[in-house]
Amino acid sequence: MKKYFNRIVATLITAFFSVQAYAQDKGLDIDINVDKKQDWYQQPWVWVVAGAVFILLLAAILRGNKK
Repeated sequence: MKKYFNRIVATLITAFFSVQAYAQDKGLDIDINVDKKQDWYQQPWVWVVAGAVFILLLAAILRGNKK
């Protein structure tokens, strides 16, 4: 009787591990975007122009207070 019980338990454990391994087997869904398009604020010339405008505005504001 113990021999049959051990076989049943071994079969159930094997089936459990098989189902568990199947449940974890998920296909990988990897989407790699290699498009190198940059947004407008990531381009260096935008920052240079913005810095120059800021300095010009700052100079105009500071010069206007000397009246």
